[in-house]
Amino acid sequence: MTSVLLAVGTRKGLFIGRRRGDTWEFDGPHFNAQAIYSIGIDTRGDVPRLLVGGDSAHWGPSVFHSDDLGASWVEPQKPAVKFPEFTGTSLERVWQLHPAGPEAPDVVYAGTEPAALFRSADRGESFELVRPLWEHPTRDRWVPGGGGEGLHTVLTDERDPRAVTVAVSTAGVFRTADGGESWEPANNGVSAVFLPDPDPEFGQCVHKVSRDAVDPDRLYLQNHWGVFRSDDAGSHWTDIGAGLPSDFGFAVAAHPHRANTAYLFPINADADRVPAEHRCRVFRTTDAGESWEPLSNGLPEGAHYGTVLRDALCTDDADPAGIYFGNRNGEVYASADDGDTWHQLASHLPDVLCVRAAAVEG
Repeated sequence: MTSVLLAVGTRKGLFIGRRRGDTWEFDGPHFNAQAIYSIGIDTRGDVPRLLVGGDSAHWGPSVFHSDDLGASWVEPQKPAVKFPEFTGTSLERVWQLHPAGPEAPDVVYAGTEPAALFRSADRGESFELVRPLWEHPTRDRWVPGGGGEGLHTVLTDERDPRAVTVAVSTAGVFRTADGGESWEPANNGVSAVFLPDPDPEFGQCVHKVSRDAVDPDRLYLQNHWGVFRSDDAGSHWTDIGAGLPSDFGFAVAAHPHRANTAYLFPINADADRVPAEHRCRVFRTTDAGESWEPLSNGLPEGAHYGTVLRDALCTDDADPAGIYFGNRNGEVYASADDGDTWHQLASHLPDVLCVRAAAVEG
């Protein structure tokens, strides 16, 4: 039987929800008292694999995996993600766990703090540093943002396993077309309002990037001030923030099936990190950012202060698709109709750091 699995990473553990029909059931916390900053759901194998980037205040960061939908977990005997000795640094956090597509069946990428990309060829059992990005000639000019210097977005391209796009706070978007042997900044048109030169080659504080479901060259970007779209895989970006109550925010998610459709959760300002106008609303575009509409049917109506972080807004791959978000109030909301209506799945959780969802068997 097909159901939807929703993994919710919080400041104090992982919670797993399963939807069967119209009913949701949650269990947890898994990894009690650990902060869960990243989740990957790999559905390419015979059984789904859950990947979790946990951070223990005592033991430090680690990557765990489960092949039985969270009933049991495996932590490799040797650290799955570890900086080589020559780098002179150590892992602070795993910000992203991204299973590649069918073009690279066993490949999983990890984005970390300090900002680096790691690649696994065994579905997340072990990872190797992608050295050309770590040794990029601009790296000594990357400056950590308020949340640190993290590589938080990894996008692969089903047309070509060598094509990978990443985003770093605060260095911007970088991409490779040769499997990671070389990398180029891809920030033309993305602003950096906090720098003396607001249009640098790199140095933007990109918060999240998502890929259109139908046109893989179309990308949506939520910046530290500014919402942008690229129609050429990141070579050029166009501002699409008009019509939003604020173009500051953290999260962006593209619809998994529909072209030109993406979702945002605007935040008041970088100095006022609460929902725009103190209202709990998701904004949707169905025309690639030419216009935006607020979605709030079923969401709290009064003044609201639950901030949605960069990886706390997601979609599943079911048909029809579900849209999900969690906030720092410990609330989780879902829509089963493209965002037209919402209902609350959970409340009073620790603050939500990330959410991931997928249709699974069993």
